[in-house]
Amino acid sequence: MTSVTLRNVCKAYDDVLISKNVDLDINEGEFVVFVGPSGCGKSTLLRCIAGLEDITSGDLYIGGKRMNDVEPSKRGVGMVFQSYALYPHLNLFDNMSFGLKLAKANKGEIKKRVDHAADILQLGHLLERQPKALSGGQRQRVAIGRTLVSQPDVFLLDEPLSNLDAALRVQMRIEIAKLHKQLGCTMIYVTHDQVEAMTMAEKIVVLDGGYVSQVGAPLELYHYPKNRFVAGFIGSPKMNFISVHIEEAEKERVKVKLANGSAFWIPVDGTTVTAGDRMSLGIRPEHLVPEEQGDAKIDGEVLVVEKLGYETQVYLNLESADADVIYRVPDTLLLNSGDKFSIGIPANRCHLFHSDGKACQRLHKEAGV
Repeated sequence: MTSVTLRNVCKAYDDVLISKNVDLDINEGEFVVFVGPSGCGKSTLLRCIAGLEDITSGDLYIGGKRMNDVEPSKRGVGMVFQSYALYPHLNLFDNMSFGLKLAKANKGEIKKRVDHAADILQLGHLLERQPKALSGGQRQRVAIGRTLVSQPDVFLLDEPLSNLDAALRVQMRIEIAKLHKQLGCTMIYVTHDQVEAMTMAEKIVVLDGGYVSQVGAPLELYHYPKNRFVAGFIGSPKMNFISVHIEEAEKERVKVKLANGSAFWIPVDGTTVTAGDRMSLGIRPEHLVPEEQGDAKIDGEVLVVEKLGYETQVYLNLESADADVIYRVPDTLLLNSGDKFSIGIPANRCHLFHSDGKACQRLHKEAGV
């Protein structure tokens, strides 16, 4: 197991800066996920760690050793790419052992490592098959096995599930999580899918425009986002944002007023808030409640009702919201487009954001965080 440390790492292509002043500490044996929208620099950062891209400035340490000028093959990392990149004319054994043969490892060692990796990935009975005879999930396991036989200190995975269908993605993310527990090695995983990040990671690194927006455990980011970007990116469906007027601000609570005139106190740090400000109130779809259970209520016209059986998602038209308000309930809700509907807002589940996107610290203690 090996730690990975980045200090003020920047990566630029000519005059275009992609990764910006990245500081990260990845501990030995951690499963860390880089997540963010397309173009935020997560894959570029992973390639810098692998040595496939040169670092423009800053320092990279793997196992406490500075690696900026060390060639990729000597960094002790193994990388799994988005594309399987298997040799179609070779069987699974030869695909998985190809790198070891290039390194001139002896046949006994090659067979031992391939058999061990195949056993872990449940591929032992398929080693004589060619890639065309495999499913997408099996091919991805072969790609992981090819990296596994090199026995790296750090696994780097660059969106390895993006080519799979929905059912296989779920299956494979469970397999990768089980593999991490079995090996106990350091893994850094890149994805744009925040559901993958929430379900797999011990630590999530949210990237926004090349900057690290927030680092923390999944539930920490879900319940206590530091800014509006993280709040809107983590969670599916995304958080609702409603414009509010600040009536009063105290050290440990802020009184907000909705467009419909309802006013209520929410438990957040009010030391940076001024009466008269316009701010954004955030509330997750699953945290909205029936109107009689809320500290305030909002009314709107039902635009769309998604009846999924195990839950219902209702999209409401609300003038003061930045977009349609989504109400999520784990049950069947009998509503139709055009209906008038009221929902409640519980104060202790609310977030509050300044105009620059910074969050006021929530003071309500959530279970498990």
